[in-house]
Amino acid sequence: MAESASRSNNFIRKIIDQDLASGKHSAVHTRFPPEPNGYLHIGHAKSIVLNFGIADDYQGTCNLRFDDTNPLKESMEYVSAIKADVRWLGYEWEGKERYSSNYFDALHGFAVELIEKGLAYVDFSPQEMIRELRGTLKEPGKNSPYRDTSVAENLAEFAKMTAGEYPEGHCSLRAKIDMASPFMCMRDPIIYRIRHVHHHQTGDKWCVYPMYDFTHCISDALEGITHSLCTLEFQDNRRLYDWVLDNISIPCHPQQIEFSRLNLEYTVMSKRKLNLLVTENYVSGWDDPRMPTIAGLRRRGYTPGSIREFAHRIGVTKMDNMVEMGILESCIRDDLNENAPRSLAVLDPVKVVIENFAEDTTETLQSPNHPNNEAMGTRDVPFTRELYIEREDFREEANKKFKRLVLGKEVRLRNAYVIKAERVEKDANGEITTIFCSYDPETLGVDPADGRKVKGVIHWVSAKHGIPAEIRLYDRLFSVPNPGAAETIDEALNPESLVVMNGFVEPSLAKAEAEQGFQFERMGYFCLDSKDSTTQKLVFNRTVGLRDSWAKIAD
Repeated sequence: MAESASRSNNFIRKIIDQDLASGKHSAVHTRFPPEPNGYLHIGHAKSIVLNFGIADDYQGTCNLRFDDTNPLKESMEYVSAIKADVRWLGYEWEGKERYSSNYFDALHGFAVELIEKGLAYVDFSPQEMIRELRGTLKEPGKNSPYRDTSVAENLAEFAKMTAGEYPEGHCSLRAKIDMASPFMCMRDPIIYRIRHVHHHQTGDKWCVYPMYDFTHCISDALEGITHSLCTLEFQDNRRLYDWVLDNISIPCHPQQIEFSRLNLEYTVMSKRKLNLLVTENYVSGWDDPRMPTIAGLRRRGYTPGSIREFAHRIGVTKMDNMVEMGILESCIRDDLNENAPRSLAVLDPVKVVIENFAEDTTETLQSPNHPNNEAMGTRDVPFTRELYIEREDFREEANKKFKRLVLGKEVRLRNAYVIKAERVEKDANGEITTIFCSYDPETLGVDPADGRKVKGVIHWVSAKHGIPAEIRLYDRLFSVPNPGAAETIDEALNPESLVVMNGFVEPSLAKAEAEQGFQFERMGYFCLDSKDSTTQKLVFNRTVGLRDSWAKIAD
């Protein structure tokens, strides 16, 4: 990938450089280990770009491994969506995708090994008691009454758990570490629990499932991962990660390195809260274009390159911070400004009749697809007597600062002629229904011959040839920078996160492909919706405005 050519020198890369220089590792092997219990979001994209990008840059390998230890919340829908997201971002994993469940036999064997070493025991205490005995951040925990059960008895009880002889919640397998540890994760954590649930990979083979912290480090080791990259909330868990690997017979010992997770303004990153938005119908689904999911961003018109660029711009640090939404929007704006073809679309139309243009005549005009890139070519745009312009682009009276169409004055139509507003027609409510104009046929692509200057330029669509389209003006889902701090979702929601307009687009857009980006001249960047748009009814989503209107509001 082009952006991989110049590597940013963050602290993780410095560690890797030192490991390679010292001979600790001869190659780099990373992994991306999502849980298949929801769709990936922009925070996961940061991790994807980091893990796969490092593997690319060091000519190493990166695995895709699904942490599927909790079948109660997992599904193949999420597995398929995650694979699609990673590939859409431009990455391919080493070999076939992997699952933690691939290692359930090995994990069970290592749990037995810990029992045999006197380092794990079956605890029949209720969950409430286990939580109570764990202590607090200020007070040490207390030993479970089952902590000193014999190895033989623990082996027998764990075998009964595995055989399905106990109901869910009846008992669990705990590591025997240190109930007085200052780190809560080291106070005899649960490493296996009972779940009588069908698993999407292993079916009904198992009714005991390993916990994440036990599974994760062993899966890394079994795969030969050299650098296990995770977010800062797992920093304390590194002690458990190392303890497990130090106490089982496994030769590989990956190094866990933590970095700050992505916190992005005007959105939430918690899977629980994202799931709530979906299940409570605040949004239309995981791929709603207002969602921070990769699927939502893609449907809104974000490109893989813009998301990778965003990950590079924000960098990788150990410092938690809140990233401005404007940085993400700037990345897609820069991408589309350079790569998106231009098109004409009128979102809130009012009719214009050019009285001195011949009726039943269509003139074909040539318009550049990009003003700064001739290689993108031109397109034919039909010009007719009746047009649509944006309602906000006309005023009966205006001061000199208004550079659009004013009654009695002139304006240029984009890549077309100069027109002059002569009179208007209104309905019974005083609403303008038609603007009657004249045009100067000598002004196509040139200034008026008599030297008069026309400062304004507005966009337009032929009323005869324009295609009706639903235009969805998407904006930020929340109206406050930190919606996670609000007491309820409702009080943080932006009531104008979606405004639907019924407008017209130029006929060339009938051939638009799903998710293809366009600049609707003077209106913003849009793409054809991949889900709801049909040949009978075009639907376009606004990706981002031409400028950061939120920054202006903040100022």
